[in-house]
Amino acid sequence: MAGLQRVCFQLQVNPGKIAEYRRRHAAVWPEFLIELRRTGWQNYSLFLRDDGLLIGYFETPDLTAAQAGMAATAVNERWQAEMAEFFEGPRGHPRPGLPAAHRDLQPRRPTRVRCELVS
Repeated sequence: MAGLQRVCFQLQVNPGKIAEYRRRHAAVWPEFLIELRRTGWQNYSLFLRDDGLLIGYFETPDLTAAQAGMAATAVNERWQAEMAEFFEGPRGHPRPGLPAAHRDLQPRRPTRVRCELVS
């Protein structure tokens, strides 16, 4: 899987809405997950602290194409509208960064999309 971009982003969830945010992410719409896969979002994880700090991570062959692909879907438009109420502050866009360090300690597993929240 050479050539995948590793992308990390940070958002702030309103601390008073964390329980509902977790509940909704426990049941992500299947059609949304299908579109994430189809548009190149791989190995997607979300990490949420109790203070609302949300860190997202995913891999993609082409960030620009992945973002444009999702932006063109009706299910993404609906999902973003549903999730907008949970976030505080400016809403940014994921960008590839330069990793401080990265080591592959295990062979890569087959690609799959995961949406999970970890405290």
